[in-house]
Amino acid sequence: MTSTPMSTPMSAPHSFQVDLRGLVDLLSHHLYSSPRVYVRELLQNAVDAVTARQAIDPEAQIGIRLSASGGRVTIEDSGIGLTAAEAHSFLATIGRSSKRGGGDELHDQALEATRREFLGQFGIGLLACFVVARQIRVVTRSARDPQAAPVEWLATDDGSYTVRELPHAARPEPGTTVVLEARPGAAEWTVPAKVEELARDYGSLLPYDITFDDGEGCEPRPVTDRPAVWERAFPTPAARRAALAGHCAELFGFTPLDSIDLDLPVAGVRGVAYVLPDPTSPAHRAGHRVHLKGMLLTQRADNLLPDWAFFVRAVIDTDTLRPTASRENLYDDETLSAVREALGTRIRGWLAELAASDPDRLAAFLRVHHLGVKSMARHDSELLGLMLPWLPFETSAGSMSLQEFAAAHTDIHFTRTVEEFRQIAPIAAAHGLGVINAGYTYDADLLALLPSVRPELKVTELDAGAVTERLDPVPTAAELALAPFLATARTRLEAQSCDVVLRAFQPVTVPALYLDDRQARQERDRTAALESADSLWSGILGALRGSAPRARLVLNHNNPLIRRISGLQDEALTGTAVESLYGQALLMSQRPLRPADSALLNRAFLGLLEWATHSTAHPTDARDGEEDQK
Repeated sequence: MTSTPMSTPMSAPHSFQVDLRGLVDLLSHHLYSSPRVYVRELLQNAVDAVTARQAIDPEAQIGIRLSASGGRVTIEDSGIGLTAAEAHSFLATIGRSSKRGGGDELHDQALEATRREFLGQFGIGLLACFVVARQIRVVTRSARDPQAAPVEWLATDDGSYTVRELPHAARPEPGTTVVLEARPGAAEWTVPAKVEELARDYGSLLPYDITFDDGEGCEPRPVTDRPAVWERAFPTPAARRAALAGHCAELFGFTPLDSIDLDLPVAGVRGVAYVLPDPTSPAHRAGHRVHLKGMLLTQRADNLLPDWAFFVRAVIDTDTLRPTASRENLYDDETLSAVREALGTRIRGWLAELAASDPDRLAAFLRVHHLGVKSMARHDSELLGLMLPWLPFETSAGSMSLQEFAAAHTDIHFTRTVEEFRQIAPIAAAHGLGVINAGYTYDADLLALLPSVRPELKVTELDAGAVTERLDPVPTAAELALAPFLATARTRLEAQSCDVVLRAFQPVTVPALYLDDRQARQERDRTAALESADSLWSGILGALRGSAPRARLVLNHNNPLIRRISGLQDEALTGTAVESLYGQALLMSQRPLRPADSALLNRAFLGLLEWATHSTAHPTDARDGEEDQK
């Protein structure tokens, strides 16, 4: 018989304890990228306070004033304020925000109606300011309870704080004043010029009038600069473009090629994308500037736009996207995914508009960013369909877009190497053969995809047969007369796995053209492997030999040198000359030389030297040589 163990009584619940020094270390070294965010926290609390004040008292006179002097930073607002109980509850408690209601049902309902306007969500609040502050003093008076006395909340970075009520005269009107005293080592962040710079950076688009006072007796200067430049009215489109270009230069440090409006009212997004004036890698994740309800959230948002939109830098203001806990980036959720897709559609629309109505601007854009666009178009079918016809390629008719090239050629050939293209381009141009150089990065992949965008086009890799067919044939009688010469040439080049054909082509200055294709190269490699293989592999490789095309040496019947060589009576000299033509054509194609090719070039060179020196020797020397031989 087993006994049932007695249950242990449940202990009373305990509250978490937070060490302020540990929290400050967490904020400054792990959550926030820089102490500069303390200015954002101050502005955020002030803006949320006046937003809450307007929710319950739309007629209230509101404003925010920021100042810095002598190692102190002060911000004053005419917002909702706090009672003593709220100061205990909200200012020193992680995760609780005064914007979530104070218990009064009527006021809470008013706050609930405007809660979406608040910037703060995570309840870190003023404690985040300890990243630069030794002490924080808050003097506040509640607008919810006009009879409540002003309250002073005084906290230090050792984790302690006090709360006391003040005489009504200490703060006659509702609102809050926050004073920070810099801690050792953080004074640089409280210098007036730095505070003003940060305030403008974070708060220029905030919806309330904010001023800054440097404590030197000057008139307070405005921090906010509304409306945003992309929302302002301008007398002409040119004036608007100039203003946007100046805004881009100020924010990002470059003058854009163009600007693209990013206006999505349904998604609560407004802004502009600036097109980079210099090439950039598609792998580079650009940092975009994002404001949340006017407050700068981040300058390095890398998930705002699709990866293919690498050629723009964007600045937007949004009231729908969610920030991360640090409020220094966007939370990647379904809303952001939908906005990202919609913004990508806007940028695609800009490209489509350029393609339809302003090809010169599109060409200027592609001159800078064609390589990146080619890279992304391989994996983005919509971008491929939109941009492929306009992308520039090197062709036998010059550098042009596929749209222009396809208008003249429905059969498109391409070479896989730059060297092969450069050898064939002038001949292809002279004979109407459409050839594209696909030896550059991404070009071969894109050309393979071209029929999916333009089904009427045929795209094939250039082969020796296609070129030979386009060259003019030699009259039958002339070719028959040269049959012995061609037989000698073919015999001499048989060991190189190279056929010899005679054609008439332009330009006349090219005596011979070396042509091969992938199949011919594979057959040549197979032959080389056969020569070095043992008997077993020789049998296998020999069995694989088929009717694969071989390389071709095309001799130009229009060339005077070819005519003279074909008329030589000395068969040995004819063979040496043909080997020299082969070597010269092979060198012009810039292909790697096999050992057999190098040996042939050496033999032909020495043979021509031998012939040249023998034929130019003095006749007496020649007779003396003959006598010596006797």
